[in-house]
Amino acid sequence: MRIISVLVSIVTLFFLCVGAAPAQSAALAGLSIGDIINALNIGLVERLHAIITLDTFVTNIISVDFDAKNPLPIELTIDRVVSSAGLNGTVFATFDRTFEKPVVVPIFGTKNSGVFGNVLLTKGVEASLDIIPFGVLDLITADVYIRAGTIFGKLGIPITLDGLQQSNIPTTYDLVLS
Repeated sequence: MRIISVLVSIVTLFFLCVGAAPAQSAALAGLSIGDIINALNIGLVERLHAIITLDTFVTNIISVDFDAKNPLPIELTIDRVVSSAGLNGTVFATFDRTFEKPVVVPIFGTKNSGVFGNVLLTKGVEASLDIIPFGVLDLITADVYIRAGTIFGKLGIPITLDGLQQSNIPTTYDLVLS
């Protein structure tokens, strides 16, 4: 009986928050939520993985996946990411990915995005190979479209995290040459 009353309270609180939530990202004193996350140095990406194929040497397109982390006591669902990544302020890769199956990141947990393609190497593959030995990448800028407080990826409060930045994300590279 106690569990039922706790669940009813949580669901009621959730719907009250959703009904009171603004449709746009909130800003405090001219700061976006992304600015606040950057200032707190929270970081939403735990790991990056890039896959370079033989086709990459012609197309300058790679595939990637990443592990998103959730430092909050509510579920987050990632619907879309628009990002540029690189090293020392130089952009080497860009992508705009809307997830057909949104990435549901559990409370205080991590979730892999799954592999996706169409990541453009802006400097070309030859110049991009030079950054592999560093083993890290920076998110130069990322706009992340999430829903906060989702329940198994459903519902939630839509929030855009504009201008996220993160440095020294551990990055692995696979060269698939077959």
